[in-house]
Amino acid sequence: MQRYIVTGGARLEGSVDVSGAKNAALPILAASLLSDKTCVISNVPILSDTRTMLEVLKRLGVEVNFENNRCTINSVNLKPAKVDEELMRKMRASSLVLGPLLSRLGHVRMSYPGGCSIGSRPIDLHLKGLRKMGARIEERHGYLEAKANKLKGTEIYLDFPSVGATENIMMAAVLAEGTTIIRNAAREPEIIDLQNFLNSMGAKIEGAGSGVIVITGVNGFVSAEHRVIPDRIEAATLMIGAAITKGNVLIKDAVYNHLEPVIAKLQEAGLEIIQEKEGIRVIGKEKIYPIDVKTLPYPGFPTDVQPQIMALLALADGTSIVTENVFDGRFKHVNELRRMGANIQVEGRVAIIKGTSRLTGAIVEATDLRAGAALVLAGLAAEGVTVVEEIEHIERGYEGLEVKLATLGAQIKKE
Repeated sequence: MQRYIVTGGARLEGSVDVSGAKNAALPILAASLLSDKTCVISNVPILSDTRTMLEVLKRLGVEVNFENNRCTINSVNLKPAKVDEELMRKMRASSLVLGPLLSRLGHVRMSYPGGCSIGSRPIDLHLKGLRKMGARIEERHGYLEAKANKLKGTEIYLDFPSVGATENIMMAAVLAEGTTIIRNAAREPEIIDLQNFLNSMGAKIEGAGSGVIVITGVNGFVSAEHRVIPDRIEAATLMIGAAITKGNVLIKDAVYNHLEPVIAKLQEAGLEIIQEKEGIRVIGKEKIYPIDVKTLPYPGFPTDVQPQIMALLALADGTSIVTENVFDGRFKHVNELRRMGANIQVEGRVAIIKGTSRLTGAIVEATDLRAGAALVLAGLAAEGVTVVEEIEHIERGYEGLEVKLATLGAQIKKE
């Protein structure tokens, strides 16, 4: 098992590039299954999660060439869809192949997906939407089997604006008969990116980024090229890295509009944030002000940045409150931050953080992807050496994190 060794105390300074968004790349890779034409997708981050998704595609008979963040995919020889159980258990996003496979082949058998353990994340909304479109789905012994002669357009209301359900229904609907309307749809930038990719293939989708998405079914697709949007969660993590080290960092290619809820909270905490031509500059200050944060679906504060901002607030001058409204098990990083001297109490979905003047290095464990990132950030600001173990979680979602931080002056190495 590899780990990060972080020696705290160095200010982050300079500029750094943001990779393509993992949460945009994964559904786009899955969507390539819909077409028997060649798709070229660039700015795909090199991560264990993207490699897992590509392996899922390969085992379905898809021709894949992945080099220098550029992926060429041809699904003309797509095989009958029984998705490999081992790969499904590695990654929750593997469930995104359900909609495309059902739409194109009319049949799919797969086990339930795995991924980070951050609370209950059922795919019932995915299945509810597909059933309303006419799919026959049986669930048994950890597997589900879905069949449909031809999916039918319909109106679907999501009880919660689930990103995965919105994406799966969009991908299922593009080849369905008639028009599908998704109400209370997720509004994340990654949804817009998926719409743009599907439309470049010949789909007819309107409304992504709003609460109502309208998909008119088509009969087939053309070849397409697409560039994945920058990763707003990675950008937010790097922004907090500048803040927690009192540094001065330009995060190149970061999209200001995608990060407005994070920017607003960092400004409230006293950070100087400047929108520049190349990206976003973050200038840290000596004093971090306490703030209250509530995670919500986009455009609210992202749950994927909650652990990282909690690391920052552990050093604030006062008491902050963080409320987790999206996932019910996303405070596993709290115990690890406590090992480093953070004063955090958890009551249900609420964490009360009493800021301390310093954190100290410790041996900690990355319990999930974003928790691991938070511990790296805490290590950057801590006195002494922090050892972050189980970094395979971190490498699911960050491309060369230690390299990027070292470029900015951090004392970090992987061993």
